[in-house]
Amino acid sequence: MKAPLAITATVVLWASAFPAVRVGLDGYGPFGLSILRLAVASVALLAAAPLLGVRLPARKDLPLIALCGLSGMAAYQLLLNWGEVHVPAGTASLLVATAPVFSAGLAAIWLGERLTGRKIVGSVVALAGSALIAVSGGTVQYADAAWVLLAAAAVQGVYHFATKPLLRKYSGLEVACYAIWAGTIFSLPLAPDAVRGLAHAPLGSTLAVLFLALLPSAVGFVLWGYGVARYSVTVATAALYLVPVVAIAVSYVWLGEVPRPIELIGGAVSIAGVVLISVRKDQATSATIESPPGGTEPRGRPRPAKKERQLR
Repeated sequence: MKAPLAITATVVLWASAFPAVRVGLDGYGPFGLSILRLAVASVALLAAAPLLGVRLPARKDLPLIALCGLSGMAAYQLLLNWGEVHVPAGTASLLVATAPVFSAGLAAIWLGERLTGRKIVGSVVALAGSALIAVSGGTVQYADAAWVLLAAAAVQGVYHFATKPLLRKYSGLEVACYAIWAGTIFSLPLAPDAVRGLAHAPLGSTLAVLFLALLPSAVGFVLWGYGVARYSVTVATAALYLVPVVAIAVSYVWLGEVPRPIELIGGAVSIAGVVLISVRKDQATSATIESPPGGTEPRGRPRPAKKERQLR
């Protein structure tokens, strides 16, 4: 039962990140929160790397690792934080869940992967649901923030796409470590905002940052790697469809946020589109469903090319 528990814990941690961001923003703002979360997670993973068996990457893979860090960590964190200034945490999780739409499009353009009718319809449906959420807020600030969150999903799509060749050579945990370390380097220009935040932020915001860095960012990837390496990849990845659901529930308990019906409808439409993109007819007999960032398999197994799924 350890592997299913690890996957369940990962879903809860990654879902809890969305309301935690709202709390952290109160004291650090989008910039300070971005760099501080990545920096603390980097230090924690660096300390644990020898125990986790994380290998040094080959020099020729550094440009691709840099792209993963820039897109999936530095840019994603900044856009997510910026968007959550005006959009509720649960709604943000629904918008970010559309990341597979963008990774599928990039794979079709750059890798020549076939865009099936299912993927095209799923992409249109998912983006239509996101557009419904974006125009439902009634204010310009809400709409702008919603589009920023959709941009966060887009850069996550770039991350998922860029990790594909790396996941053929390294474990998902290793790729996640490399990306977080690279993302921290790219975010260093934001360090002054973190320093100012440390001087004035309330205790609750600082605790939220530590929670984000140590649990969803660091422990989450370790648990996910453990769970997927010992359990069905298909079932484990399918569990990530629950992240927005759990995020909405946690946001209600933690922040008292209640999504409006139109947001829930748009989110349901988006998730339905993502399911159309991600689920394949043969998923019951083979592990061909999309893998989330940080997903891994036992070392030594050949890694078929997979599409990625969003995390966080």
